[in-house]
Amino acid sequence: MSLCPCGSNNTYQQCCESAHLDHSSVETPEQLMRSRYSAHVLGLVDYVIATYHPSCDAESQREGITESIDSDWAGLEVIDTAAGSHQDEGFVEFKAYFNEDGAQYCMQERSRFVRENGLWFYIDGEFPEQENEHEELTEPEIDPRLNQTVESFKIGRNDPCICGSGKKYKKCCG
Repeated sequence: MSLCPCGSNNTYQQCCESAHLDHSSVETPEQLMRSRYSAHVLGLVDYVIATYHPSCDAESQREGITESIDSDWAGLEVIDTAAGSHQDEGFVEFKAYFNEDGAQYCMQERSRFVRENGLWFYIDGEFPEQENEHEELTEPEIDPRLNQTVESFKIGRNDPCICGSGKKYKKCCG
């Protein structure tokens, strides 16, 4: 018996197999998220599609889902789980690792799950690392005094301390 691909350290039979055989056996958003990851690893396209919320119309996206499933998945790390605004909503933040063109990549997502008629479904997610993607990158500010030669370097008593503490030089290192 092999370990479950979801990283739970249980065997597949003790973990995600029951979810793959019967969607109604899933009791928590984390359990659904882990079973969906395992389905990606094992190539279970129908399970992934069936566990999308009906409003997502996942069947119409079967080709893209199949392409995603065909990735070389390399690991799962659950970062956080949280309850939603009501008992039928939950969130799971995770990192999923995959290999492509000889390099390993990480996809981080905060997924939202909802429960309807006793079944948990994936409905949508946010990608934390991409939130700042469109912001302009700026160079960190460098204290202009650090570009001076040692002979000309002078710190005033009321200047901020060069150690970075935020205190005045005279109250810190001066």
